[in-house]
Amino acid sequence: MKNEIKETKAYVDEFQSCMRGILKTIGSVPIGSKDQFPFGWRKAAKGRTVWRLLEEIISQNLEVSAAKLGLLDFQANQSEVGVYDFEFRFKNSPKIYVNIKSAIKGGRSNKDDISKAPSLYSFVDDRRPCILFVTTVEIVFCEQPLCIELADCYTVPVSWLPDIYVNPSNNGNLQSSKYKFIEEATPRTTEEFLVVLAREIEVARAKRARKG
Repeated sequence: MKNEIKETKAYVDEFQSCMRGILKTIGSVPIGSKDQFPFGWRKAAKGRTVWRLLEEIISQNLEVSAAKLGLLDFQANQSEVGVYDFEFRFKNSPKIYVNIKSAIKGGRSNKDDISKAPSLYSFVDDRRPCILFVTTVEIVFCEQPLCIELADCYTVPVSWLPDIYVNPSNNGNLQSSKYKFIEEATPRTTEEFLVVLAREIEVARAKRARKG
């Protein structure tokens, strides 16, 4: 039990270093010119507007630099609805799965969707012990030129989310407001996480049943 938690934290630190390095390599992401966007970002300045694009940019840059970064057997997930975006392993590590999210730097802390809880449970249960990270990339919307700055990133194991909650009225999504900072995490083994997640799934089902 202690070994799983200790090893997971070491993998978090190693991947965090890889991610920060790759964000520096990518730099800012140009979106358009002043002529194309005469009024700037307007209501498009939201994380959900660009998250899929950022996921692809980050995944491709990690893949092309995988050997240099020590990311072995790197493979992007071809599914649009899976619980992770890519997988890899470090030397002497098991497979590690990563789900990329984006958040506006300095934005409010809300409960955000992580993944559909039943699908997540099945995924982790089939791979126990399972290492699945949620990596949040902080972004800044720049006006001149119109671009996205990748400011920083934060990696937390999904099984360590401290505020696990399954929304009964939102397709059974696992949600968390504390998925950015490892310092606020609750270290758990895969087995401990599955127990907590199963309980929250049942609570959500009961709530839906009462609403009829």
